[in-house]
Amino acid sequence: MYLRLTKRLLLETDKRLLWKLVWNMGLRGMRSVQKHKKRLKKGEFYPPFIYISIINSCNLRCQGCWVDVAAPQHKIELEDLDRIVSESKAMGNSFFGILGGEPFMHREMLELFDRHPDCYFQVFTNGHYITQEVAQRLRRAGNVTPLISVEGNEIVSDERRGRINVLSKTMQGLQNCLDNKLMTGVCTSLCQTNFDLLTEKWVDRLIEMGVMYTWFHIYRAVGPDAAPELCLTPEQQKQARQFVVDMRAFKPIIIIDAYYDGEGQALCPAATGFTHHISPWGDIEPCPVIQLATDTIHERRPLKETFQESEFLRDFRQTAAESTRGCIVLERPDLLEALAERHGARDTTARQSGFAELEAMETRPSQYDPNCEIPEKSWAYRLAKRMWFNDYGTYTKHFRKESWKPTRPDLETTETP
Repeated sequence: MYLRLTKRLLLETDKRLLWKLVWNMGLRGMRSVQKHKKRLKKGEFYPPFIYISIINSCNLRCQGCWVDVAAPQHKIELEDLDRIVSESKAMGNSFFGILGGEPFMHREMLELFDRHPDCYFQVFTNGHYITQEVAQRLRRAGNVTPLISVEGNEIVSDERRGRINVLSKTMQGLQNCLDNKLMTGVCTSLCQTNFDLLTEKWVDRLIEMGVMYTWFHIYRAVGPDAAPELCLTPEQQKQARQFVVDMRAFKPIIIIDAYYDGEGQALCPAATGFTHHISPWGDIEPCPVIQLATDTIHERRPLKETFQESEFLRDFRQTAAESTRGCIVLERPDLLEALAERHGARDTTARQSGFAELEAMETRPSQYDPNCEIPEKSWAYRLAKRMWFNDYGTYTKHFRKESWKPTRPDLETTETP
């Protein structure tokens, strides 16, 4: 499998782009994680990876989207984006996740990539704005990987994304990327209506097309159109984890997950401090789906000080780690309400209904399933996670699995949808 994957990378991807991936994201990304570990030992903090939602606007209206895409357009200006990246580079960072809305609606995004050739950017996109000209521009930049979301067949895609003819436009954008030999990924937010994509046949199709990596997210019922009926059952989440582990062992495609370590234990990247999120309004949030903040990039102080001194973010990491190895948004929204109250955190949604949505949320299962861990079969993934993607002692310090029990009554009574 490893030889076949290496062959694909060498033959199906532009060599210059492959080198940018290996150097900017791979070697320099590993260095940023090592620096993060050293900072933690000294009681210092700066996330090694930062996700930035650069604009709220989008041409689609997806179920479960937490972004106020229908609100008046708001974006992070290029100079502020440049400052975020530059200050993060000074801390050793080299990788940035770019989100929206739809990031390609930000007219100056491509210039940001050109300004920082020593960084690597992963753009989460629906693909509709990736024309041949845009794909050629990304190839010239060399430091960008588009991650294009595919949510099912034509009917499911239209339903999930609130528009018609969505899939054909997405697939055209995907093909434009592949035609230009970009390092291209496909992601899917797994839910009740597209769970049938979780097949070996689908993975084989992606490989045949030339897709180099895929990412299966678990649907989270958040936002103004939460659609909780789409959530996966605990058994389906377990099936998804098993599928990823199995496919990783013998398919020549990279399969990403962000919620498990190499031993199969659940983790939350925000709770471990691996990453935090910046909204289109510049609010610094624990993660994209937790729209609460006390800090902003527009404060007149360096980001280094903001991340280090934020009591809200520090308390979030500790609260999340003490309560669950899974997703606190799904399992314990009540704790987020209490966290916001303790620190006077702002509702950072444009719709200003974030607190009401938290209060109305039902408790749902997340990736945390104690005593049912599914370890990695692939030695490469197991090693990589042990070295560069684990809990950094977060849960050892705060969390005792054997003593954990639900403290919110509906944890024990809520039925899975």
